[in-house]
Amino acid sequence: MNKPSQNRKKKVVVDGKASQSKTSSASRLKKDKKEKLVFGKSHYILMLSGVGMIALGLLLMSGGGGADYNTFEPERIYSFRRTVLAPALMLAGLGIQIYMIFKR
Repeated sequence: MNKPSQNRKKKVVVDGKASQSKTSSASRLKKDKKEKLVFGKSHYILMLSGVGMIALGLLLMSGGGGADYNTFEPERIYSFRRTVLAPALMLAGLGIQIYMIFKR
């Protein structure tokens, strides 16, 4: 005496769709995990380039200790590199960071 319910295959329901195997549901879960990332590869490249520009600007702005600490050398302190180039690089790096955040 076989019951008709014993010969049937069990169906797995994932997202309202019936499937015959569990491997397809596992592949869907992996696909969903990949889609949940906030930023893509291009975003991370832009982020690293922006951080690099900010770090380069800070590096250009620092340093330059004189040989004699009792003398004031305005040419070193107020040079083009420290007053224009370094802040411009830092602002460009921040601009890249803002662009990266708002980019779709």
